[in-house]
Amino acid sequence: MNNKSSSKGFTLVEIMIVVVIIGLLAAMAIPAFQKVRQSSQDKAVLNNARQLSAAADQYFLENGVSTVASSNLVGASNYVKAVNTVASETYPAGFTQGVTITITGIAGVRTLTYAP
Repeated sequence: MNNKSSSKGFTLVEIMIVVVIIGLLAAMAIPAFQKVRQSSQDKAVLNNARQLSAAADQYFLENGVSTVASSNLVGASNYVKAVNTVASETYPAGFTQGVTITITGIAGVRTLTYAP
């Protein structure tokens, strides 16, 4: 008669160790992911600002003016077809030649400036 009881599976201590290790890995990975996400949002916003600034410069050259409303730059038949927001940001309503562009409300908290 064999009286050995073979129990298969993990002990509670082993499971707790695995959970702690997973928690530590997540604690390190989440801030890094958020930093990369913020950086990519900022780059996309700056790219949009660069496109709007270039469109404004083109408008200034073609029309001999030094200010322009965004509505004259963005649209199906205008210089920029559409501005796709990436983090609920707000672009200025108008552009003046040589004046820095300020984009507000990036992810609700950040502000970026772009100097043409």
